[in-house]
Amino acid sequence: MSDLYERARELDAADPLAGHRAKFALDEGTVYLDGNSLGALPAHVPARMADVIGREWGELRIRSWDESGWWTAPERIGDRIAPLVGAAPGRIVVGDSTSVNVFKAVVAATRLAGEGRDEILVDATTFPTDGYIAESAARMTGHRIVPLDPAGIPGAAGPRTALALVNHVDYRTGRLHDLPGTTAALRAAGALAVWDLCHSAGALPVGLDEHGVDLAVGCTYKYLNGGPGSPAYLYVAERHQAAFDSPLPGWNSHADPFGMTPGYRAADGAVRGRVGTPDILSTLALEAALDVWDGVDVDAVRAKSLALTDFFLECVRAYVPEGRVVSVTPEAHAERGSQVALSCPDAAAVMPELIARGVVGDLRRPDVLRFGFTPLYVGFADTERAARVLADVLAAAS
Repeated sequence: MSDLYERARELDAADPLAGHRAKFALDEGTVYLDGNSLGALPAHVPARMADVIGREWGELRIRSWDESGWWTAPERIGDRIAPLVGAAPGRIVVGDSTSVNVFKAVVAATRLAGEGRDEILVDATTFPTDGYIAESAARMTGHRIVPLDPAGIPGAAGPRTALALVNHVDYRTGRLHDLPGTTAALRAAGALAVWDLCHSAGALPVGLDEHGVDLAVGCTYKYLNGGPGSPAYLYVAERHQAAFDSPLPGWNSHADPFGMTPGYRAADGAVRGRVGTPDILSTLALEAALDVWDGVDVDAVRAKSLALTDFFLECVRAYVPEGRVVSVTPEAHAERGSQVALSCPDAAAVMPELIARGVVGDLRRPDVLRFGFTPLYVGFADTERAARVLADVLAAAS
């Protein structure tokens, strides 16, 4: 075997996070590098859901809203997510989808920004749904969209800027954008920063409170392993909570939801981000999944993430003939999330063959092979094997 093969085993033996792999339902025959699309199942979740369905729903039924804590789950689980993104308790509420929360955040930010600010800066490389939602919100509120490369947002913010909506990590390339610097520039211009954390939460430190982020959204089914379609979350900085004016004022965010009054009066705090009855089954599956984070240091996760992606790039350079693939993921650690994206002319044929051989990544058309590295369950031997199989597939396709 190669020196890289042996080094991978040495790195795994020294890995302080290696023991967390056993907490997930994974088969040894597969290298799962698609946790940036759908995280693996934490092994204890099925038993928890059996109890939720059989006892809490099946036996207690309506009583579970109080006795099983269903009603308070959106805030309780928000407080579980908070330390993973650098937020204090009471600033995150769980519920709805990322798209719905983007809509809430963008419209609420236009209202917080005040008169005379009629432009919304949008990350031009953003995941499509963010752009779609922002455009719709702009039409409804009379604002105009200004699409920009994220690096250009700090210099473009001015007296007419209401907010900027930016992805923390680019979903295609894995580029990590400058959250502290961009947020500070927007604040200096009197505008608000709205961040999409879908590809960063659970993979690297975010520091929402520390860096003065105004609003943020994120999904929970990637690095947080909440399950397919698990509910998203909304962060509202404490300084904005009293004035946060949601465009979706549902009964769940009413100050007295069971008063059933015709007039709306918003609840205090991040609860204002709630809308309708929460999806309890998905919400409680997420809550159980978050148990795998107990005692985990996000800085340690980041260190392993960078080590894994460094090692993968090293293995690709060693195994794959020069010119067959080109990394579009930044080399600099300060600019890299937790994935590696490789440009490959025949990517559409290569990825299915990789999956057939037990290396699961995904394709972003037309030519990007995308590999997500989830530090809680991906190891260095997995990483070396993935690069070796990639080389074999490319050699067979030559």
